[in-house]
Amino acid sequence: MLREIRKAAVLGSGVMGSGIAAHLANVGIPTLLLDMVPTSLSDAEAAKGLTEEHPNFRNKLTLQAKERLLKQKPAPLAVKENLDLITAGNFSDDMEKLADVDWIIEVVVERLDIKKTIFEKVDTYRKAGSIVSSNTSGISIHAMAEGRSDDFKAHFLGTHFFNPPRYLKLLEIIPTSDTDTDVINFMKKFGEDVLGKGVVLAKDTPNFIANRIGTYGLMVTMQEMTRQGYSVGEVDSVTGPLIGRPKSATFRTLDVVGLDTFLHVARNVYDQAEGKEKEVFEIPSFLNEMVEKGWIGSKSGQGFYLKERTKEGSGILELDPATLEYKPRSKMKTATLEAAKQLKTTEQKVKSIIYSNDRAGQLLWSVIKPVLLYSADKVYEIADNTVAVDQAMKWGFGWEHGPFEIWDAIGVTQSVEKMRAEGETIPQWVEDMIAQGNDSFYKNSEGDQSFYHEGAYTPVVENKKVIHLSRLKKKGNVIMKNAGSSLIDLGDGVAGLEFTSQNNAIGPDIIMMIHQALDEVEKNYEGLVIGNQGKNFCVGANLMLILMEAQDDNFFELDMMVRQFQQTMGRVRYSRKPVVAANFGMTLGGGVEVSLPAARLQMAAETYMGLVEVGVGLIPGGGGNKELYQRLLEQLPEGSKGDLQKVANQTFETIAMAKVSTSAQEAAKLGFLRPQDGLSVNGDHLLHDAKNQVLALAAQGYQPPQRKKLPVVGEAGYATLALGAQTMHFSQYISEHDLKIAKKLAYVIAGGKLPAGTLVDEQYLLDLEREAFLSLAGEPKSQARMQHMLVKGKPLRN
Repeated sequence: MLREIRKAAVLGSGVMGSGIAAHLANVGIPTLLLDMVPTSLSDAEAAKGLTEEHPNFRNKLTLQAKERLLKQKPAPLAVKENLDLITAGNFSDDMEKLADVDWIIEVVVERLDIKKTIFEKVDTYRKAGSIVSSNTSGISIHAMAEGRSDDFKAHFLGTHFFNPPRYLKLLEIIPTSDTDTDVINFMKKFGEDVLGKGVVLAKDTPNFIANRIGTYGLMVTMQEMTRQGYSVGEVDSVTGPLIGRPKSATFRTLDVVGLDTFLHVARNVYDQAEGKEKEVFEIPSFLNEMVEKGWIGSKSGQGFYLKERTKEGSGILELDPATLEYKPRSKMKTATLEAAKQLKTTEQKVKSIIYSNDRAGQLLWSVIKPVLLYSADKVYEIADNTVAVDQAMKWGFGWEHGPFEIWDAIGVTQSVEKMRAEGETIPQWVEDMIAQGNDSFYKNSEGDQSFYHEGAYTPVVENKKVIHLSRLKKKGNVIMKNAGSSLIDLGDGVAGLEFTSQNNAIGPDIIMMIHQALDEVEKNYEGLVIGNQGKNFCVGANLMLILMEAQDDNFFELDMMVRQFQQTMGRVRYSRKPVVAANFGMTLGGGVEVSLPAARLQMAAETYMGLVEVGVGLIPGGGGNKELYQRLLEQLPEGSKGDLQKVANQTFETIAMAKVSTSAQEAAKLGFLRPQDGLSVNGDHLLHDAKNQVLALAAQGYQPPQRKKLPVVGEAGYATLALGAQTMHFSQYISEHDLKIAKKLAYVIAGGKLPAGTLVDEQYLLDLEREAFLSLAGEPKSQARMQHMLVKGKPLRN
């Protein structure tokens, strides 16, 4: 049966329900959002003349939820216009509209009786074949379906999103014994390909996979903190990025989640657990007291941390759980921690700490050991295999490595010997694995990964749209490489250029490799993908190198660097073979300049793109001004010369204000993403989609664009741009140096002192850009801005 989800309905408009509706809208699915009708009119509503029959009263909860979506941080909507795809309604008046939707998602209060009442109504109004799911975080999916029709049961399952739905990758799918296999397979594919999620199949057990393991780990950490006398700050300084966990570590994570929410999840397991497991999920008394006091974390203004504001500034205080008093935040400092920070990989850092005997090692071993044993004990109860558990923890909790991957990293045999010596019981299947002579849960052979399962190693099965550059390199697919980049054979006649420098910053080595890559591709390949799988696509050019050359007055070298960058980007634009840039995450400054000349962009939904050079006292120097201006010109309707100043204004504002898109959809509004470019909702599919772009262009007989002259607004247009900047300076919105930068930028975009409408070639604009860049690089205030960014990581306003 061919399935399609064209319309959806979300039942429940709280934070989670409205967030799911927003995510559906972000991927273009019209969504009906329903909730209860309020019990009575407020005095304010009555004063406005509303009656209890007015739609604004009856849909009050969902209308308010839509309003909140525009104000929430981080933004649930990729662009505010997506709100138009969400239709407000209520349970009393609009249930019959469920007959028109393909997927109905229940997100009401976590009470089985209420959910069953809702599903009884859903069963009455839904059309046969429509999919129904619950976003519960732990209530039995089987119990919800009891008493429903056979068609309902065949199309019912759990779909557990993580909050916020737009940003957190994990989607747990929990089928029942009655769920049709086709429905399960469809929802997994739909979740990955359309919703952009990492999907794991979970079993119908308390809290499913991620919350089961994650909550256990948090409970163990709190117990070890009190047992061994560690402080909140000490724990967080060890259990964060150092071991591949989010910056929020343990207690900041609890503050963000909300202690009330966390207690609900923990109690869900406690109520159903027995023996030793039940003891772990018993809520510490200090946590209950915090919730009673309303100290539930970020949403209440205080939890394990409290931001203190004084005349001298603000600081962060941490809670002492023993006294429930706040004190200055502390961090753990040991020789082992300092040594670990110097190591390259997370695996090396964890292993070096965990086998040390200082306070850091004792803490880390005491919180990781029980999580490893618990994961191994519960894996086949909560999931089908170890891969699902590892993926759930990485995608749902932001761990760099899942528990079984970490176990491999610290050495299975070595760690198990240590556990046995401490009197721990090792799950039998792990003992069997070791007895067979196997010392890892995963094996890699020539870039292919397999996992231990039922006495043998089984290949890890992934969506065919997932490309792993690291595995391709292990297979010997590297064509050439240097210190900052690698050229990799992606298969099917497509090459991939990967940046490998620190922060993927662009330096001379990457510029050189782009030239070499284009030479190779034009001879032997169908086209080139510029992409990588780092934390971000590219945060810009090598700012340290620029500053050093400028401070040494080595402007000849700096001029050569900028010329080479510009010339290289020209080669990208006019390459005989198609080049596709695969953007994701932060794509800033030079990262934008590398991308815009490409024949196509393939952009991940979460791409934050902007030409931000003014923040360090410069303007784009690698062709960014010209490329954005040219891109916006190309989007003008034929013969609309009257809009030339509008294009210049938009280009100027975008660069002068260092505008950065908050999504790929907003990048389109800024002019970076064109209609012919691509958008990948699932970031894991980005390289695959970019590769397909290359192949499609090649199959169409790709020809590079023709060189042509560009019209500029000239002197009159410059005056318009400069006047806007001058007005902002008079109003004290920008500094004197900001004004100087803005005027140089305006001169470049306007094309200098020429009559309006003059046609100039690209090199003319590039020369203006380079001259302005070099002159600003020599300014002491610009150098101060560069220095401040390198040291502090944030802009200096001088």
